[in-house]
Amino acid sequence: MIGGRTSDRTWQIEPTVLDRITWEMPLMQEEIFGPLLPILTYDSLEEVIGMVNARPKPLALYLFAESKRVQELVMERIPFGGGCVNDTLMHFGSPYLPVGGVGESGIGRYHGETSFQTFSHMKSILKQTTKFDIPFRYPSSKRGLAIIRKLMKP
Repeated sequence: MIGGRTSDRTWQIEPTVLDRITWEMPLMQEEIFGPLLPILTYDSLEEVIGMVNARPKPLALYLFAESKRVQELVMERIPFGGGCVNDTLMHFGSPYLPVGGVGESGIGRYHGETSFQTFSHMKSILKQTTKFDIPFRYPSSKRGLAIIRKLMKP
C-alpha cells in the first residue's frame, strides 16, 4: 500500500494505491468513491471483461490502453455510465457529455442539456381529433394495411 494517511481535522484521505487485491475482497464488492486505486492482476482481457461483467454495472470506467482493438473491445463489451480512455474524471467536466449510471449505480442522465431534459420530464403525446375517424386504421378494413404501408414509405 502506498498513501492512505487521513486527517480527522480536515476530513481528507491521501490518495491510496492498494496492491495484492482480489475480486473477492470487500473493497471490490462496492463502488469506490474515494481516492483509492486497487491494483488487480490478470492473465487475459477476456478474464477482465468477464470479472467486471459478473458484477453490478459500474458508474464509470477508465481504460488506459493504446491499442484501438482493446479500446473498442472494452467499450463495446462492458456496460457503464460514463468514462474515459487514457484519462480519468474529465467526462464529468464537460457540459456536452451526460453523467449518469446504469443499473444499481444510478438511473438517469444529468449534466448540461441532459439535466434539463431529465428534469423536464418531457412527455410524448399524440392528439387525435374526435370530429372524424378513418376506418382504414383498423384491422377489419379490407385495404387498410396497404394504405398504411403506402403512407409510411419514405
